[in-house]
Amino acid sequence: MRIDVQQVGGGTVLAGALHGRTVLNGFLAKTASEPFRPEPVFLDFQNVEVATASFLRESVLAFRDHIRGRHSPLYPVIANANNDVRDELLELVRSRGDILIVCNLTSGDRVEGAALLGELNPKQKVTFELVRQRGETDAGELMREFGEREGVTQTTAWNNRLSALAALGLIVEISQGRNKRYRPLFAGA
Repeated sequence: MRIDVQQVGGGTVLAGALHGRTVLNGFLAKTASEPFRPEPVFLDFQNVEVATASFLRESVLAFRDHIRGRHSPLYPVIANANNDVRDELLELVRSRGDILIVCNLTSGDRVEGAALLGELNPKQKVTFELVRQRGETDAGELMREFGEREGVTQTTAWNNRLSALAALGLIVEISQGRNKRYRPLFAGA
């Protein structure tokens, strides 16, 4: 799914917290119907020249937090943001100790240059890298294979790390009955 941020925002310069909340409502309206399977929802900044931190906080971050907070199968990704918008996003996520996935999206919806914007804490970084390396895993597998090396003594710790990464929208959570498996949203991020 792709959402044209310039269209929802009504212009190429997007500023202010109030405007951000209005755009958040537009994002939520466009995602009211959810897919059956996990998929990215691209917030496409293709034609946006400027977006202020207050706008981004109240629209993009609030949208990500709302969507992931309800355990939606949608995973928000920032697409086609210019350097000015990326700089605003970076300052915003750094100040909050947060992180987002950014990428370029071609007209054919092919993802290019997927990357993390912001910093993971050291434990989350290790867990994220292990999920990327394995392609798909669960807490039990990580405990058996890496628990001793990483100084983790309980599967619950791996569950907590994986859940936190899924809440940030960085990895996909796949429910299999009572068990949950995880995979990267994009291989290259």
